[in-house]
Amino acid sequence: MTESTAEGFATRAIHAGQAFDPTTGAVVPPIYQSSTFVQDGVGGLRGGYEYGRSGNPTRTSLETVLAALEGGDRAFAFASGLAAEDALLRSALRPGDHLVLGNDVYGGTHRLIQRIHGDWGIRNTAVDLTDLDAVRTALATDGTKLLWIETPSNPLMKISDIAALAELGYAAGALVVVDNTFASPALQQPLALGADVVVHSTTKYLGGHSDVIGGALVLREGELAEKVGFQQFAAGAIAAPMESWLTVRGIKTLDVRLRRHSENAQAIAEALVGHPAVENVYYPGLPTHPGHELAARQMSAFGGMLSVALKGGPDAARRFVESTAVFQLAESLGGVESLIGYPSEMTHASVRGTELEVPANVVRLSVGIEDVRDLLADVEQALERRG
Repeated sequence: MTESTAEGFATRAIHAGQAFDPTTGAVVPPIYQSSTFVQDGVGGLRGGYEYGRSGNPTRTSLETVLAALEGGDRAFAFASGLAAEDALLRSALRPGDHLVLGNDVYGGTHRLIQRIHGDWGIRNTAVDLTDLDAVRTALATDGTKLLWIETPSNPLMKISDIAALAELGYAAGALVVVDNTFASPALQQPLALGADVVVHSTTKYLGGHSDVIGGALVLREGELAEKVGFQQFAAGAIAAPMESWLTVRGIKTLDVRLRRHSENAQAIAEALVGHPAVENVYYPGLPTHPGHELAARQMSAFGGMLSVALKGGPDAARRFVESTAVFQLAESLGGVESLIGYPSEMTHASVRGTELEVPANVVRLSVGIEDVRDLLADVEQALERRG
């Protein structure tokens, strides 16, 4: 599926899978908003397209550019990030199998693994992925088939060593999966670092405009890719044509957007360090971050996500998220507009009471691409009103 990868990243983001329409010459390929496709006699498929669930040219366009950007052989686009994760888990695991995951993964991922696949007989162990000895021990559990890595992690921005973890995974005979949503392929290339599969919520930085829900898997050719393709076809949680087209449109500016996201987030993180209201700033671009040097090696920039722990506890955190103006209080992340959230009651409410529980004084910021002076002023005035 991947086209030539000799071109630079930004060029691939704009051109992979995006040949102009041969009939009209339209620079932007059309949206194939069709549920079915005419056959030239029984079984005579035009371009391999038969029915919208099995394939659609607009979805193919998205899958082509995703594979090109991540350096994979196959990509599959789904209706949501969790639909993509579910298809992968069903393809790779069977009842009785065991997987290892980080102890601060996205709450929705943990909920899917623990409550949906757990009821199906899949066992899991959550560990600190920065502790390689703990990971090695967990991988030694009988029946371990998969290692799930999320880096940077959501919302505490832990940085995990993909290459080192991949070596441990391979030694244990486990599939190595990396959720690359926070970094995106613009900043991090997990397959090149040894991962087997990359997972995305394309809702976030890939779409980039808070107007689409989607997910994706990128992996190498092989038996697992065939199984994922079957899951996509048989279970049907596919990305629709309009959502695919919107995501492709967003990807065209991914490179330039991530540069601005990273610049703005760096400026805000540096401004918050030492603030009298702030207990801790979680951002890998800060030299004081425990994963800073590792992030500098395996990422090309530090991204647009950061979290802040406030000294005033949960009440101060709530007042802070409810006092911003440019930063809008909302779920999700990765759009051009800045968002702020309270993980313990929003994105990670499902893990309260577990070892994955997010501290109640932590606030998560998805830093957009607005004028950084406005963002800094907004954060400052909200902190002044925190209590």
